[in-house]
Amino acid sequence: MPKFHSGLLSNSWFAGAVSLPKFLNFRWIMGCIHGKCCRKYPHSSDGDNNGENLGRNIQIPAPSSLEVVAVPSSNLKLCYSLLSQRGYYPETPNKENQDAYCIRTNIRGNPDVHFFGVFDGHGMSGGQCSNFAKERLIEILSNDASLLDDPIKAYSNAFLATNEELHNSGIDDSMSGTTAITALVIGDKLYVANVGDSRAVLAVKEGGDGVVVGRDLSYDQTPFRKDECERVKLCGARVLSVDQVEGLKDPTIQSWGDEETEGSDPPRLWYQNGMYPGTAFTRSVGDSIAEKIGVVADPEVSVVQLTSGHPFFIVASDGVFEFLSSQTVVSMVNKYADPRDACSAIAAESFKLWLENENRTDDITLIIVQIKDLNNV
Repeated sequence: MPKFHSGLLSNSWFAGAVSLPKFLNFRWIMGCIHGKCCRKYPHSSDGDNNGENLGRNIQIPAPSSLEVVAVPSSNLKLCYSLLSQRGYYPETPNKENQDAYCIRTNIRGNPDVHFFGVFDGHGMSGGQCSNFAKERLIEILSNDASLLDDPIKAYSNAFLATNEELHNSGIDDSMSGTTAITALVIGDKLYVANVGDSRAVLAVKEGGDGVVVGRDLSYDQTPFRKDECERVKLCGARVLSVDQVEGLKDPTIQSWGDEETEGSDPPRLWYQNGMYPGTAFTRSVGDSIAEKIGVVADPEVSVVQLTSGHPFFIVASDGVFEFLSSQTVVSMVNKYADPRDACSAIAAESFKLWLENENRTDDITLIIVQIKDLNNV
């Protein structure tokens, strides 16, 4: 989901705040400065500014060229393309694309090891954070001597080290940071490491009728998840929606349904005696203030043995999945022989749905990787 910032208040002001002046719009500032957007924004009644016409002059960029890399140990090929679309923000038309991506093939000169990552920055320094993380994570991971022997340990070490380096980098990550969804192919195994709410999805052929279903390889780390909610509470976080913080809903009700139906007012993390930081995710790289109440950079890692029943996987920022389910995205990709065409179609559909539901869009970044010539079962 989107991550905006108002630019009105300094991080130092928030760090010391326990209440907001009445003349400031609390929902707008806290709902959008740092975490997922509240999605309760007025739509203009002007016919030239409705969802159908907003951003109509914005062109979806062409995806990257089609690239192919071999994985000789498993006799397979990876055919991939990517696309990154800056969001449409009518109130801040020059806002940068805070998404970043990294593709690194033949890691350490090894033709069997390849990396794909998407980093979704948020906050005032979000673009700096995502670009820092994309550079340092792969470098640290590549230089880890245990990478091939223990990829899960190497992944965890790389995320934690990147987080620590960001804290010490000179970039102000007190109220800024980045999510990270990454995929590492080692031979015929796929390792996915995630912090935050971007997503990786694997296509799986089921039965003999050609049906392809989407299998999530990551699970959004937000307070909607009971395990993550309880974890951050044990670290001292208050978990409340903006409506609850404002007193519009009962704060003692600690049940928020699910993200698909209740995403308009998501549960967020707050200090016990403060109205900050208001993050709607429970893991990230950066976010040093939120780190003190349980937001961590330790990734969740999933492992898949690739087979001929896995035609492709997708790594994408949450701008793709705000209005498209994992299954819808997989079904769309499956219609195209060329991942470049699939990238364009998904980005365009995501953009269109954003403008039908909101008066702006999030940044949208996705990498599609086809798995070719793998003949195992």
